[in-house]
Amino acid sequence: MSLQDELNAVRRTLDELNRKVEELEKRAPGGGSASPPPDKSGLVSIPDTPYDDALWTDSDDEGLGARDRHAP
Repeated sequence: MSLQDELNAVRRTLDELNRKVEELEKRAPGGGSASPPPDKSGLVSIPDTPYDDALWTDSDDEGLGARDRHAP
């Protein structure tokens, strides 16, 4: 395959890709226009205060195993 044939194949592939993207944009909600800003009403604020240590009494230290056993 000559260089010109390869370039033509790339152009055809890019044209097909552009057509597919345009089709997808038309099918997407809003018809391809910019999406609306995200709804922030479902956001949950996380306080900066430390967590209660009682939450972690039955947990393992990640990668180290349980508190009462030695790591391998």
